Amino acid sequence: MKKIVLLLVPLLAFIAGAFGGDMLQAGKKPDSAQAAGDASHETAEPAKAEPEPAAEGHEAPAADAGHGDAGHGEAAEGEGQLDWFKFPSQFFVPILRNGTPTAIMVLTLTVEMPSSARPRIEAQEHRLRDALLNALLIEANTGGFDGNFTADPAQQRLRSALLAAAQAAAGSDVQRILIEDIGRQEQ
Repeated sequence: MKKIVLLLVPLLAFIAGAFGGDMLQAGKKPDSAQAAGDASHETAEPAKAEPEPAAEGHEAPAADAGHGDAGHGEAAEGEGQLDWFKFPSQFFVPILRNGTPTAIMVLTLTVEMPSSARPRIEAQEHRLRDALLNALLIEANTGGFDGNFTADPAQQRLRSALLAAAQAAAGSDVQRILIEDIGRQEQ
């Protein structure tokens, strides 16, 4: 009897899980059918890749980048819309004390620019990365990553230094440097 119970309990749990999964999927079928309809609509009419222009005095949210909805009847202006270029790999900045590495800063950076400037920025990726890494190394050597480096004054100083370096390397098309991730790994 114990052997039968040991076999039936997992079997019943599997059947109940499969049934519950089917019930949950049934609730999502209208959404997936709608998504399939949207996908066929997008292939027939390409959606614009840039976000909607930001209202004056307000920034376009980064989460909406690339998810603009075509067909709202608004004219597209290349200069008024913002775009973002995320560096494909992180920045690693060693922190040295008395010639010995004590920590490594790891940062993920993104460049904010007008959408019309994206090809120029992408073409200068290596020059821009070099300039930003140089600014990060200067920040590390002057103690910018010591103590509470996430405090607002420290972050503002870091953003200003990165923006100045990026604009010197790539021109005034660079509007902001966004710090997406920042962390310190002690050695």
